[in-house]
Amino acid sequence: MPGQRVGYVRVSTFDQNLDRQLENEKIDRLFSDKASGKDIHRPQLKELLKFVREGDSVVVHSMDRLARNLDDLRKIVKDLTSRDVSIKFIKENYLLITKFPQCQISYCLSWALLRSLNVL
Repeated sequence: MPGQRVGYVRVSTFDQNLDRQLENEKIDRLFSDKASGKDIHRPQLKELLKFVREGDSVVVHSMDRLARNLDDLRKIVKDLTSRDVSIKFIKENYLLITKFPQCQISYCLSWALLRSLNVL
């Protein structure tokens, strides 16, 4: 039985709009934060991490919505994939599944995060 599609959206300020991030995605449950992405101490992100189960898929607009630095992004991804939760990043058109070795995930995350932050 396939798991749930769990969405996560984040904006940094209260006047920004959350609605556009996952507007064309079918989501079973949505978690949203209006907080800086400077660290992983965000209430709804913590709730999402507690909520997801094996077989679920987390859907995020882009990597920088989930984390703004590579260490935090790797920590979140490792936690999710170790529990057999896949992660879909829409902007980067990237799907992470648990079958990838951690070194390959780290390489791909590094490249994609730099791209999403317009460094490359």
